[in-house]
Amino acid sequence: MLSHHQQFNASHYLVDRHLGAPATAGRPAVRAIVPDAVRELDYETLAREVGSVAAGLRAIGVRPEQRVLMCCSDGIELFTAILAAMRIGAVAVPVSTMLRGPELAKLVIDSRAPVLLCSPEFGEVTRTAVALATEDRPDLFDVVVTPANVPVTDPDPLAGFAVRTRSWADLLAAGEGGDSSLYPTWDESPALWLYTSGTTGTPKAAMHRHADIRTVCETYGAQVLGIRPDDVCFSVAKLFFAYGIGNSMFFPLSVGASSVLAPGRPSPAAIAEIVTTHPVTLFYGSPSVYGPLLASDLPDETFRNVRQGVSAGEALPARMVIGMRDRFGVEVLDGIGSTEALHIYLSNKPGEVAPGTSGVPVPGYEVEIRDDDGSIVPEGTKGTLYLRADSLCTGYWCRTDVNRLVFEGEWMRTGDTYIRNPDGTYQCLGRTDDVLKVGGIWVTPMEVEERLVAHPSVAEVVVVGVPDDDGLDRTVACVIPAEGAVVDEDALIAWCREGLASFKKPSHVLTIDAVPRTATGKVQRFLVRELAAARLAKVPAGM
Repeated sequence: MLSHHQQFNASHYLVDRHLGAPATAGRPAVRAIVPDAVRELDYETLAREVGSVAAGLRAIGVRPEQRVLMCCSDGIELFTAILAAMRIGAVAVPVSTMLRGPELAKLVIDSRAPVLLCSPEFGEVTRTAVALATEDRPDLFDVVVTPANVPVTDPDPLAGFAVRTRSWADLLAAGEGGDSSLYPTWDESPALWLYTSGTTGTPKAAMHRHADIRTVCETYGAQVLGIRPDDVCFSVAKLFFAYGIGNSMFFPLSVGASSVLAPGRPSPAAIAEIVTTHPVTLFYGSPSVYGPLLASDLPDETFRNVRQGVSAGEALPARMVIGMRDRFGVEVLDGIGSTEALHIYLSNKPGEVAPGTSGVPVPGYEVEIRDDDGSIVPEGTKGTLYLRADSLCTGYWCRTDVNRLVFEGEWMRTGDTYIRNPDGTYQCLGRTDDVLKVGGIWVTPMEVEERLVAHPSVAEVVVVGVPDDDGLDRTVACVIPAEGAVVDEDALIAWCREGLASFKKPSHVLTIDAVPRTATGKVQRFLVRELAAARLAKVPAGM
């Protein structure tokens, strides 16, 4: 260890430093809901299991700063694997379980990960990804299949491929009696990659340091959320999201609190059961969650144990803020964060919620609203939001052009259009560029367009975002039919569902005669949006 480096490891910060403390003795660190059961680990047991996984990863050849890709349902295995990878100085790379095989293959190739952890319920996706990724890039040598969260008929989805396939038990057995010691990382050491489409469309890995994890815990976690050791956290967003991993892992473990994990996307009824059974005190959702909750017939006392609600992913409509407060008695802190910043950097504060706004800067974070020339705009004038923060990623892996576009010295161009209100709060007006955010997840129009234009009935297509009644984007595909073809909306949506993650499919497909373009041939997306909005305004509600 060089003397000028301060040793710091996020896994030690989140787990080991609590060991032996009276405050966490016997306290659950994580409860994972699995079929017909709940598996619970206290802090001492969590530390042992993280050590076992760490020794297993070392035993199969994972070395410091190598990537460990993880396509797993939320559960004990994914939770401990993330912490174990960081413990041995490797880089944890949890990725979306909503990806299709070709999409996952791109991340396997891009990350150059030697090891992939996967849940068997994603066996077919993994099989396709491994087949595509190992054709030309032999970096992947080990696939570890974790225990199933749902029944599976094929326990070895990768039989026949030129990679070693291991069960979770095999991984633990490989490390039995092996080295589980803490690798001497420091603040600047790489700890976590999170893939995002972000402001520029194509998936790219935002690279985070060990110190970034401590930063978000000591800023948003401590100074906005005010998380306490007696809190029980439940996040609808999963661990592969920056929002989810902060909610379910970083914040609770930073203070010795508890977290509840549930695979799948919970319905209002499932959410109600979780928050009442465990009982949850901090509930993290998004507009796509709060809307159905308010539309449900759940009892008004469902969230009686919840002392604070949180929302992020996209702007929470004022009616949902007011609705959660008036019906369920839950104050929801709406905010905006990003994968690049690791968590929320603008947020409402407890007792000071301004519905319809993103609140104010989180302590330790600075924001500016700038015009196209880079000048700071006056109050009440819209512009692009810029961010400066200690938790900003070091950049995107192997994306030099994008790094130069997004990062300007200490500042990051977020790609969001904002105004600053007279009361000091910030209000989101949408995306500066054409990338969409649907249900809190980035959607690249080009990806959807490429899928649709591959259908024989489509000659040309433009995908845009059209706000619904709450101002939330819905993906709309405007299609020019191929000669002699008829556009079938249901068939094209099904076509997208088969080839893309389900959240990327368009909510509507409209037939148009021509694509409006500039004199130089560029698509005038604003005109397409106006056309789509006008057409959809005539569609009956609920369609």
